[in-house]
Amino acid sequence: MQPIGTDIWHVQGRPLRLPGGVAMPVASTVVRLPDRSLVIYSPIDFDDATAAELDALWEESLGWPYAAVAFESPKRLPASLAALARIDEMGGQMKTTNPAREIWALGDYHRFAKELMWSLGPVLVDACGIAPGQRVLDVATGTGNVAIPAAQAGADVVALDITPESLAAGRREAESLGVEIEWVEGDAQSLPFGDDEFDAVTSSAGAIFPPDHQAVADELLRVCRPGGTIGLIAFVAEGVGGAFFELLGRFMPPPPAGAQTPILWGDEGHVRELFGDRATLELTRRQYVEKLSSDQATPQAYVDFYKETFGPIVATYSALADQPDRVAELDQAMLDVATRWNLGTPEAAEYHYDYLLIVARPS
Repeated sequence: MQPIGTDIWHVQGRPLRLPGGVAMPVASTVVRLPDRSLVIYSPIDFDDATAAELDALWEESLGWPYAAVAFESPKRLPASLAALARIDEMGGQMKTTNPAREIWALGDYHRFAKELMWSLGPVLVDACGIAPGQRVLDVATGTGNVAIPAAQAGADVVALDITPESLAAGRREAESLGVEIEWVEGDAQSLPFGDDEFDAVTSSAGAIFPPDHQAVADELLRVCRPGGTIGLIAFVAEGVGGAFFELLGRFMPPPPAGAQTPILWGDEGHVRELFGDRATLELTRRQYVEKLSSDQATPQAYVDFYKETFGPIVATYSALADQPDRVAELDQAMLDVATRWNLGTPEAAEYHYDYLLIVARPS
């Protein structure tokens, strides 16, 4: 194996079935860090003799040298690593995984996006003035709610996302509509494109999720030509969006040191700091409405829809699978937020999300 960056393996132990058929062994999680050290998160307390035996076992099993081995409680492992990495252990084989990729592969993101967020794509296409002949990159595209209308507007579009399952769903959607898009797997923090390659770079509530906001902003600016347009949609801390982010924060372990919350992208001061004097900025507060199209559109149905389709919510529940009291507490908290912020009726709930529309024009 030739791991790059931080790699995660789940090995040994009774598998726990998660939504979508993902299997996770619960006995231990092993993380290989860039400095070639291993961290083993296990519910078992190891004495020095046992640790030495496991050290030798790992060296023999993995077949590559490493700098050090440390043993930690699984409580120290962020939920995105502890509960969500997909594994492939058929015949004792181990598969490396990307935790962010696995989080967004949970649930059914295309169903979620088509039902609740698809309308934001044309908003961003219009705000960026996307037109025929332009070369456009949509970052953290999901299943293409910006990329597809941009292509329908006549642009030459590249759609990038970290999750292969989302790219596959987006490709099917685009083909059904008769539009051509290039679908690329990649990370918003390290875009696989050259400098000044695109006339417009967009992201609808997608590029806000990677933990290093400055790296994302730097990459967006790097690949967009001077005089081009960068268009982003970001949730703000006020209102129902902020309430849901705050709720999830209470039920997940603290993020790794240095990780920034997505909701910061909705703060105008933060955005100005990220872009600095490298672009002129137009920042506008707007609102969109989420509501289910089904006859059963109660607050409880809204919560259930999120639990079934939205990866980070599925992830949170998966991380608490062995804590029924916490699951019940999360259920109630979700319903409380959905009930409090419902601006429709009890039978036809609707939620008005405030967001920041960011239009940046690189100098």
